[in-house]
Amino acid sequence: MVAFVVRRIIGMVPLVIGATFVIFAAVYALPGDPVRAIAGPTTEISPATRTAITEEYDLDDPLLVQYWYYVTGVLRGDLGVDLRGRPVFELVEAAWPVTLQLGATAWAMMALLGVGLGTLAAMHRGHSPDWAVLGLTTVIVGIPYFVVAYVLQIVVGVQLGWLPASGVREGWPASYVLPAVCLAMLGVPELARLTRASIIENRYADFVDTATAKGLTPRVIMVRHIVRNSLVPVVSVLGLSLGFLLGGAILVEGIFAVPGLGYTLFTGIEQKNGPVVVGISTLMVFIFLALNLIVDVVCGLLDPRIRLVRDA
Repeated sequence: MVAFVVRRIIGMVPLVIGATFVIFAAVYALPGDPVRAIAGPTTEISPATRTAITEEYDLDDPLLVQYWYYVTGVLRGDLGVDLRGRPVFELVEAAWPVTLQLGATAWAMMALLGVGLGTLAAMHRGHSPDWAVLGLTTVIVGIPYFVVAYVLQIVVGVQLGWLPASGVREGWPASYVLPAVCLAMLGVPELARLTRASIIENRYADFVDTATAKGLTPRVIMVRHIVRNSLVPVVSVLGLSLGFLLGGAILVEGIFAVPGLGYTLFTGIEQKNGPVVVGISTLMVFIFLALNLIVDVVCGLLDPRIRLVRDA
C-alpha cells in the first residue's frame, strides 16, 4: 500500500505543475493594465509610482519567471497578495471554514439521499419504489440547480420564513440548509443511479451464488459481498464530489451570499483581482488531487485488485 501511495503522489507532480501553470498563464494573459488595477481607478500614476509597483510585483519579468516566483511562494505557504495589499492566504483562511461547513453538509445530504435511494431502488427492482426513484432522479436532473436555489430562497426563505434566505448570520445548520440542498441535488441523481446499478450488478454476480452455496445467510452475503463490492464506484463518486463541494460552488454561494471560497473566487473574477483568482484556483487543484489520492487508497482497501491493476 505504501508503494501504491508513493506512486500516486509522484504521478500528481506533473498534474500540479500543469494545472497551476495553465491557471497562472490564463490570468497573466487577461487584458488590462495590472499597474492601474493595483493603484486603483482614481489614482494618478506617476512614472515613479509605476516603476515601484512594477518592481514590487515583478510585473516586468517574463511569464515563466513570474510563475517560478509564484510556485516557490506557494511551497512556502504564500499564495501572494491581492490588489488591495491583503494576503490571499488570509482571505482563504476566512472563507475556508464557511465552505467546509457548507460542503460537509451538502456532502452528507448527497451521500444519505443518493445511497439510500439507490439501495431502495435496487432492492425493489422493477417495482413501484424503483420506478419512483428513477422518475425522481430524472426530474431532478432536468431542473437547473440555480432555479431551485432561487425558488427555495423566495418560497422557504422569504415567503415562509422558515430558514434564512441569505448569509450565514444565524450559523450552522439554519443558514446552511438551503444552499446545501441545492449543492446536494447536483450529485444525488448520479449517485442514486450508480448505487442502484452497482448493487443490481453484484446481486446477480457469480460470487453471490458461491456464497449462497456455502450456506452463508442473506444478511452476511449482502453486507460482506454485495455491499462491499458495490461501494467501490460509489466511493469514487463521493470522493470527487466532496472535492467539488469543498472547492466552493461559485453560483450557489453567490446566490445565497455565503462568504466561502466560491464566493471569494467569484468576487475576485468580478473585480479582476488576479492574485485571488490564481490563489484560490491553485488551492482547489490541491483539494481535488488530495481527495483523488484518498479515493484511490480507499478503493484499494475495498478491492485489492485495484492496486494491482493500477500498479501494472
